[in-house]
Amino acid sequence: MSKPLHREAEKFQSRLKQLGHEHEVVQLPDSTRTAQEAADAIGCSVDQIAKSIIFRLKNANEPILIVASGKNRVNETMVEILAGDELANADADFVKEMTGYVIGGVPPLAHDRPIMTLIDEDLFQYDTIWAAAGHANAVFELTPSELEIMTRAEVISIGG
Repeated sequence: MSKPLHREAEKFQSRLKQLGHEHEVVQLPDSTRTAQEAADAIGCSVDQIAKSIIFRLKNANEPILIVASGKNRVNETMVEILAGDELANADADFVKEMTGYVIGGVPPLAHDRPIMTLIDEDLFQYDTIWAAAGHANAVFELTPSELEIMTRAEVISIGG
């Protein structure tokens, strides 16, 4: 029998179901806080990890979420152009307040409030991808197309 989901992963699972999505959250024995840890724990390529990176829009003081392939680094200048605002680092308190989740467990959707979201086009090379599910040890599997539909996000080239 599998152990019960961590409280934050259960919150995300519940929100997924409320939104009409049947994806199952999986709690892993090892941390998935980094893309490489997640890939190692799942047994997939780091490229298949859909990592959620929150930045703070400096002037608007609003969050922006980039869902990037685990291998990629976000081209912040390009995102600033798309967002029409400068990017600033989002500290742990800001991330928790804006998403309802802690860094390392931020899922790509079902946050406490709407968040402008952009998706890395490199994720679309894969049949399935894995994303954080509310806790550092929790993930869920989905297709890139499902991610796009579920988040209603724009798909972009995030640059290298």
